[in-house]
Amino acid sequence: MDLLADIASAVLLAGGSILALIGAIGIIRLPDIFTRMHAGGVIDTMAAGMILAGLMIQSGFTLVTVKLFLIIAFLLYTTPTATHALAQAALKSGLAPQVENDSDEESVPSKT
Repeated sequence: MDLLADIASAVLLAGGSILALIGAIGIIRLPDIFTRMHAGGVIDTMAAGMILAGLMIQSGFTLVTVKLFLIIAFLLYTTPTATHALAQAALKSGLAPQVENDSDEESVPSKT
């Protein structure tokens, strides 16, 4: 049973680390603030959740597990809220999302 817990923990820790790396690359390479916030917010929530879940499996059922669960719950509420607040502040300050206009693509007719 310990081997199964170690394997599950290793998978969660590795998956969370890979997602965190992908999010960091996305924050560097994406073009505007809104896509960067999306990459940071979504990947940060999922990566941190997976890493903390892996740590919960490693710690067993102790007080540490309860604390890690509370951290996950806190992150699940605060990260999307903070990302939304940053996006609203960016919109109100005059930043507009970057929209790519390709002349080769067909435009979708608007509904009137």
